[in-house]
Amino acid sequence: MTILRVHFLNVKQGDCFLIEHLSDRLTMIDICGGNLENKDIIEAQLVKFAKEVKPRGNFNMCSKPTNPIDYLAEKGFSEVWRFILTHPDMDHMDGIKELFDQKKVVNFWDCGIRREKPDFEEGSPYKEKDWDFYEDLISGRVETNVIKPRAGDEGRYWNCDDDQGNGNGDYIHIASPNDKLINQANDCGDINDASYVIVYFSDAGKIIFSGDSNNKTWEYVLDKHRDLVSDAGVLFAPHHGRNSDLDFSFLDIVKPRVSFFGCAPSGYLAYSAWQNRDLLFFTNNQCGNVHIYPLSNKSFDIYIENQTYAEAFNQKETEQIDGFWYLCNV
Repeated sequence: MTILRVHFLNVKQGDCFLIEHLSDRLTMIDICGGNLENKDIIEAQLVKFAKEVKPRGNFNMCSKPTNPIDYLAEKGFSEVWRFILTHPDMDHMDGIKELFDQKKVVNFWDCGIRREKPDFEEGSPYKEKDWDFYEDLISGRVETNVIKPRAGDEGRYWNCDDDQGNGNGDYIHIASPNDKLINQANDCGDINDASYVIVYFSDAGKIIFSGDSNNKTWEYVLDKHRDLVSDAGVLFAPHHGRNSDLDFSFLDIVKPRVSFFGCAPSGYLAYSAWQNRDLLFFTNNQCGNVHIYPLSNKSFDIYIENQTYAEAFNQKETEQIDGFWYLCNV
């Protein structure tokens, strides 16, 4: 029961994750930055390593975003076995059409949330073609397998074996949403309350992908699926780590060994919720892209794109794997 590697991509103010499975299948959770062109990607002005560089300083990696589709090509991934859209906000589906155009996507997970089409006014950072393609997806007009797993569901390939249907598959479990959360979100329009919360089991511990899960989501998760999320190894923070009027008391149950925040102005990030609990966290702005390796000794090795930050954090030179630099073991 293990995985090869989890990728946390630096995609501006959005989310994108990849899970490499020992089954050779690839899971992709959300996409942002998929429409970025080379001219849009600004080279980061990296702070040079020096003793006075503070590990909590600004390392400016958010100005060097990654196009996830280009990243897939660079890493040699020709097929995405499952694409999980946690919820239909544009910062979680920016580039979805281009992804399906360029890569074979075998399965699409539909969270069941329905909302009105957003405005795509001049100057919008997002493209209307992505929304139109998403509507084609959920309507069955795209050549891919659309499935709708819900909290607690079991199914072949995600948490049951491929053939007999009674094993663990790719060790993916769903903590949220259930039908009640989806119906409430569709009625009131707060789609974050029905965001997928995906829990991946590895030898090193649980890895939680929490989308933009909100207070009602976490009330439900802790009431019905507490064992799925308690004492986690890795947490990808809800709302990319923003405050978002979220009650962070769920952290007292989840107790992640390490958490990761996406890109956002520092004034919007919920640093204090982690600092007050003495919880370790890192940001895309420090690390750039991140590789997480679950180890058989129940720990995770963390490697990052930004050598400057890795050396600032460790106060020494660090080793390199696949172009990424050792940050820590948790």
